[in-house]
Amino acid sequence: MQANRTVEEHKRTVTTTTHLPAPISDRSSPQPGAIQQPIWLSGAHQSVTSRSKRLIDIVGALVGLLITGLIFLPLAAAIWLDSPGPILYSQIRCGLNGKPFRIWKFRSMVVDAEQCKHLVKNEAQGNIFKNSNDPRITRVGNILRRTSVDELPQFWNVLWGEMSLVGTRPPTQDEVENYNTHHMRRLWVKPGITGEWQANGRSHVKDFEDIVEMDLNYQSKWSIRYDIELIVKTITAVLNKSGAC
Repeated sequence: MQANRTVEEHKRTVTTTTHLPAPISDRSSPQPGAIQQPIWLSGAHQSVTSRSKRLIDIVGALVGLLITGLIFLPLAAAIWLDSPGPILYSQIRCGLNGKPFRIWKFRSMVVDAEQCKHLVKNEAQGNIFKNSNDPRITRVGNILRRTSVDELPQFWNVLWGEMSLVGTRPPTQDEVENYNTHHMRRLWVKPGITGEWQANGRSHVKDFEDIVEMDLNYQSKWSIRYDIELIVKTITAVLNKSGAC
């Protein structure tokens, strides 16, 4: 009887252990329409919990919003005269840990840009959409993008805590739906107005895997000093018109 019980217990043990979930590295890509949640390995990234970074974000956001307020009226007039419609454009993006939020920009495209997206060729590879001569961009919008002025309203997202001055590129929900496991690591930090991708010439980087590599590199190298270096590098790139798109 004792031997029989031992055999039965061994069978149950074998049956149980043969159905353990596969390791993270062996799991397949997410099913379409389902947004994976990032897999946290050791708690929040230190940039997320840094009070110094948050203080810099708040001060920078207030300065940015002051500049935005000063140029808002003439900029709004130029946008509307060139392409009648809303002055601001908003879109749902995925932020820290995949949490959705509404991002704000000055409108740089025609009003029905999203409906016309399927007519424009995607020149990028992977989970990102880019076209160097996108016909949906208006004349004023082209200037806004070259100077990155279209992103000034994002200082509101920074002040609200949904974004940071420096971080990763905020992805759209449909992009995240197609992420593989290693892509989800991009969401371990807050998205930023600028980051490695923007500072290193975003118009020249068209492979999503390269962007992921840059974002993960930012996470591993992060420090307050490195954030400041990227901000200075971004401003230089904008003034030299070497990285805007």
